[in-house]
Amino acid sequence: MDFGRITLDQDLILYLFGTPGQDRFWFMWDDLVRGAIGAVVLVDTRRLADCFPAVDYFENSGLPFVIALNGFDGHQPYQPEEVREALQIGPDTPIIITDARHRADAKSALITLVEHALMARLK
Repeated sequence: MDFGRITLDQDLILYLFGTPGQDRFWFMWDDLVRGAIGAVVLVDTRRLADCFPAVDYFENSGLPFVIALNGFDGHQPYQPEEVREALQIGPDTPIIITDARHRADAKSALITLVEHALMARLK
């Protein structure tokens, strides 16, 4: 499991928890989402079926989430709408293209998640 802490402002701290998607780690998910504003599901489109349990979990929990399609060196074989259809995800869930190794892309994914979570609260 990964953990990160980012101080955004004197009174605003973002805590990040990362867990692998394999089923042997699922026992942690209920504890990790307690108090969470949302989740980023990092998807390797070469192994799309591996993300179904995470998508199902977050859909069933009602926790806002975004799908981050992880590409490498700008290579992304599928478009977001193709993945949306394959995962049967509704139009309200953001799907973004990212390279998780790049700081700017990780930051963009978190910003997208926070914006999505805020919009979900307003509905």
